[in-house]
Parts: sequence; C-alpha cells; structure tokens
Amino acid sequence: MAGLLSGLEQFGLSNLESMDLYESQKKDEKKEVGPDGKAVSKVQEQDFLFDKAFKCPICDRDFKARTVKVGKAKLLGSDLDLRPRYEQIDMLKYDIIMCPTCGYAALSRFFKFVTSPQAKNIRERISATFKPQQEEREIYTYDEALERYKLTLANAIVKQTRASEKAYICLKTAWLLRSKAEHLDKNLPDYEAQKKQCEEEENEFLRNALEGFLAARQTEPFPMCGMDEPTVDYVIAVTAMRFEQYDVSSRLVTGILQSTSANPRMKDKARDVKEMLMQKIKEKNATKK
Repeated sequence: MAGLLSGLEQFGLSNLESMDLYESQKKDEKKEVGPDGKAVSKVQEQDFLFDKAFKCPICDRDFKARTVKVGKAKLLGSDLDLRPRYEQIDMLKYDIIMCPTCGYAALSRFFKFVTSPQAKNIRERISATFKPQQEEREIYTYDEALERYKLTLANAIVKQTRASEKAYICLKTAWLLRSKAEHLDKNLPDYEAQKKQCEEEENEFLRNALEGFLAARQTEPFPMCGMDEPTVDYVIAVTAMRFEQYDVSSRLVTGILQSTSANPRMKDKARDVKEMLMQKIKEKNATKK
C-alpha cells in the first residue's frame, strides 16, 4: 500500500503513506515557420487551459486551478480499458482539484461533495500537517499530476468514501502512469528503468481499482462515478483479464452481451474482449499440456 501513496511527504503528509485503501468503506502562442515561409501558430498545452475559480469546502478559501476549456480538446480514441486519448493534451493531468492551502483534493466530479464528518477527518489528518503549495504553474508535468492523484487518494481514504470512488481514482491514476510511460524521453539513460517503474505502479493501481470496483458492484447503486452498470462491468472485465482472472472477466462479458441496457457500441467492445479472452484461455491451456 505504501507504493500507492508514496511521495506525499512533499505535502507534509508522510504519515499517510501507509494507509489501507479499503480499510473502511496563458502565454502568447509561439510562432513557427511553415513550408511557405510564413509564421504559423504552434498549439501548446497551455492553450487548452484556463484558471478556474473554486471555493474549498474544507477551509472556505478561494483559489484557482488549471482547467481544460470545454470543447477545446479533440478526442482521438480510447484504450481497451476506456482510457481516453486526446490530441495535444492529456486531460487526465487536470482532473484533480486541490486546495493549495489545506490539502483537500478530489476528482473534479466529487470536489464539492463533502459531509461534515468527512471535513472533520480531513482537517485533522491532512490539513493539520499539510504544507501549503504554490499554484502558479502553466501546465502540470506527469510527476506533478501523479502527486495530485496520490493526494486525492489519501483524501478519499481519510474521508472513508465509497469503494467505487477510491477504485475510480486508482483507475485514473493507472491511466496517468500509462500516459507518463508513453511520454518518457527514450534518450534518457534510465529510460528502461523509468518505464518499468511506471508499468509496475500502473499494475498496482489497476489491481486496487479491480478490487474496489468488485466490492462496489456488490453494495453500491448505479450509476457509479458517472458510469452505468454495463460500463463498470466492462472495465472490470478488461482489468480482470489483464490479471488472468478469466472467470470473472468471462462472466461479466457474458452479462454485457445479454444485457438489455447495454448499448450496441458497448456490446461490440464486449465482443472484442470475448474474442481476446477466448484466445488467452486457449493459450493458457496449451501451456499446461
């Protein structure tokens, strides 16, 4: 569990690194020269961002956070497990809202929703030792974004929030680590070591996401973190297949294909996963002979 929250010491929260996850339930555009010799605008990551004002529900302070402009980013597609990929910006880096004064952090969809007991826990276990941060960055690096996700996970554990929320944070953190690995400079002397570390951390977060979603599926209502039942089941199925939990994956894929609420697009995705699953099971059985 220490791996999930490692790095929180920079916020003054090293005492939270060993918490059990499921213990309880703009600058001017730069110009480049085009083929015709004329100056052309080069779109940069900060061109997709603006400072949005927020009020912290924990300390009541006003602050601003870098936020992606609505409709600005173009969706290129998604990975098998639904990680979205956008042109020229990784929106995953900007989905965390963090109060730089008290350390409260949450995914944007959950930021405003805090109960009085949860706020009390955050003040006592996070704000009391949190080191105020400077929020003057134009963009977030992957390492900075990763620190914010880990702080968000620590907040979720302290809040004793639903398993689905913690699982969703783990899932998005895994996606962020995958993105980080894809954007590593291959000329770095320790490129292979950094890539391997990203992959290991991604797997750790995915395993915890799988555990959380499986638990939430048994006890929580849908929609779950904005996802309907077929979508949650699909994410679980893909993740379970990754870790060779083929029985879990097969059962959920079958359920999606038989569902009256799953849309045609989701059923097509489930059929693709079913084919992959059958091939993996076949290969596994072949190695046993």
